[in-house]
Amino acid sequence: MGSRSVPATPAAVPGVVPAPASCVVPAPASGVVSAERTRDLTDLPLSYPPALSGVATWLRGVLQPVGVALPDGPAGLPAPVALDAALPAFTPSPGLAASSSSASTTAPASADSADSAGGAARVGGVGIVLALDESRPAEGYRLVVSGAEVSVTGGSAAGVFYGLQTLRQLLPPAFLRRALPAPAAPIVPQVEIDDAPRFRWRGVMLDVARHFMPVADVLRFIDLIAFHKLNVLHLHLTDDQGWRLEVPGWPRLTEVGAWRPRSMLGSSSHGRYDDRPHGGFYLADDLREIVAYAAARQVTVVPEIDLPGHMQAAIAAYPELGNGATPSVRTAWGISTHLLNVSDTAVGFVRDVLTQVCELFPAETIGIGGDECPPGEWAESPAVVQFRRDHDLADERAVHAWWIAQAAGHLRSLGRRAYGWDEILDGGAPDGALVAAWRGPARTARAARAGHEVVACPDTAVYLDYRQSELPGEPTPVGTLLPLDDLLTFDPVPPGLTEAEASRVIGAQANLWTEHMESARRVDYMAFPRLAAFAEAVWHPAADFPARLPAHLDRLAALGVNYRPPSGPRPWDARPDAPGRPRTRQDRDDELSAMTAEP
Repeated sequence: MGSRSVPATPAAVPGVVPAPASCVVPAPASGVVSAERTRDLTDLPLSYPPALSGVATWLRGVLQPVGVALPDGPAGLPAPVALDAALPAFTPSPGLAASSSSASTTAPASADSADSAGGAARVGGVGIVLALDESRPAEGYRLVVSGAEVSVTGGSAAGVFYGLQTLRQLLPPAFLRRALPAPAAPIVPQVEIDDAPRFRWRGVMLDVARHFMPVADVLRFIDLIAFHKLNVLHLHLTDDQGWRLEVPGWPRLTEVGAWRPRSMLGSSSHGRYDDRPHGGFYLADDLREIVAYAAARQVTVVPEIDLPGHMQAAIAAYPELGNGATPSVRTAWGISTHLLNVSDTAVGFVRDVLTQVCELFPAETIGIGGDECPPGEWAESPAVVQFRRDHDLADERAVHAWWIAQAAGHLRSLGRRAYGWDEILDGGAPDGALVAAWRGPARTARAARAGHEVVACPDTAVYLDYRQSELPGEPTPVGTLLPLDDLLTFDPVPPGLTEAEASRVIGAQANLWTEHMESARRVDYMAFPRLAAFAEAVWHPAADFPARLPAHLDRLAALGVNYRPPSGPRPWDARPDAPGRPRTRQDRDDELSAMTAEP
C-alpha cells in the first residue's frame, strides 16, 4: 500500500455504500425495538431546501409503503468504521403499521420549507429532513436517525444522495425490491454517521462498443453504481468492432460502422466465431436520457471517442479517413492496425464528432482514447511521411502526439478537458489533460510527476474482464487472476510519491471491457461483487469486508443482480463454447514493461 492523499474537502465530480468515516449506533436495551427507537419512513413528512428538489424527487420514488423487519447481521457494505458489533434483530411494533397512503412523501415541499441559507425546516416537528451544510466536504454527509427525525445533511446534493444510500442499506434487503406482495412498515435503527470519500473520481468504464448494451440496461447499471457511491460512468462508445452514436453529416458511422456480421467466441487465440450479426447504436435522445438519469443519481457520464487508433469501424464507413485500406467493421478481438490519416478530412471528422459529443454530454471531461496505435500504416504511407517532413515530426510517435494535440485543442476551444489513456504521455500529454493510467502503477506515478492529474486503473488490479479464479467453470477466463481480495487491497496512489504528486491522483476506476460479456447478465457476473469491493477501496477501506459480504449479496439479489457466488461459478455460468486464455502475472508484467519502455 502506498502513501495516501486525503483532501480536506474533496470536490464533487459533476457527478455496498463506501465506509463512513465515523458512526455511532446506540445499542438497544433488548432484541425488540420500541416505536420510539425506530422510524416508519413511509409515515414521515419530507422537508428539504429548494436546492435539493432533485434528490427529494428521487427519495419520494424509493420510499414506498413496504418493508420487513431488519435481520441479524452486520451493517452496510462498506460498513461504518466505528461500528464494533452487528446490528440486532428488529421487530416492527404495532404502532408502525404500513401507511395506507404515501402522500406524506410524495407531496412536493414548498419553497418556503427551508430558509434562505439552505437549512431544512421541519413539518409537524418530525420528518425526513434533507439539508445542506457547505462547511462539509462536497460529497460528505451526516445521517442521523433518532426518535424525532431522520435527517441527512450533505455538503452538496451529492452528499445528501450518498447519505440516502447509506440509509437504504440500513433497511432490510427486501426494501430494495420494486414491490412486495405483503406490505409492512419499514423500520431502521437509530444511528449517527459522519462520512466523506477519500477520492473525488470513483469511476467505472463500461465498454458498449464491443457488445452493445441497450439503454434500459445502461440505466440499470447506473442505478447499481450509484448504490455503491461510484460517481463516474466512463462510456466507451467507439472501437474497431462498433460505432455507437449518431454524428450529423456522417450517417454511415451508424449505417455501416454500428454493425458487424459476426463476433469472436472466446479469446482471439482460438480463432472461433459465431454466425450472429451484432450491433446497435444510441440516438441523440438516448444519450441525453442516459446523461439525465445519471445526473439525478450524482453520476457524471464521461464519453470516450477512441482515436487515432481503434478506428476501424469508422474507416469501414468512410475509407477516406484511413491510409489506403478498405476494411470492414472488425469481427476479431485485439488491436487493429488501421489508423486515421492526417488529412484535413480526418481532422474535420474528429472535430465534428467531438463537437457532437460535447452537445450531448455536459461533462467537463471528454475521453479521446489515444491507446494502442501500431505505427505500421503511418510508416508506410507516403502522405504521412510527407506530412512528417512538412511539420518537422521526428517519427510516428510524434504523429500520434500531433493527433492527441488536435483533439485536445478542439475540446479546449469548446471549454472541455481531454481525458486519455496513458499512451498520451509518451509524446508529451497536452497541458491540462487528465490521464487514465492503465499500464501499471509506474504510469500513474509518471503522470503525477509530470504534473498531470491522473485516474489510476492498472489492468492487473481493476480490469473486471479478467478471470476471477482458477476454477474450470469460469466463463472465458482471460488475463491475469483478479480475485475479490485483490480489489479490496487496491490503492490508487503508488508508493514513493511526494505529497504534492500524490494529490494529483484524483481517484480510480474499474474497467469492464466487454469482448466476453455479451449481455447485461454477463456484465453482472464479472462486475459483482468485485465492483462492491472496488467501491470500498476508493471510498474508505474497512477490514471486515468478508463478514459483511453475505448481507450485501442479499441486497444484490434483491436488486436482481446476477453476481458471482463466493463459492465459485454455477454450472450455467460456464462458456465452453467460448474458451479463454489465462495468463500469469509474470507474463503480463513482462509485456507491460516492454510496452512502456522508453525508446
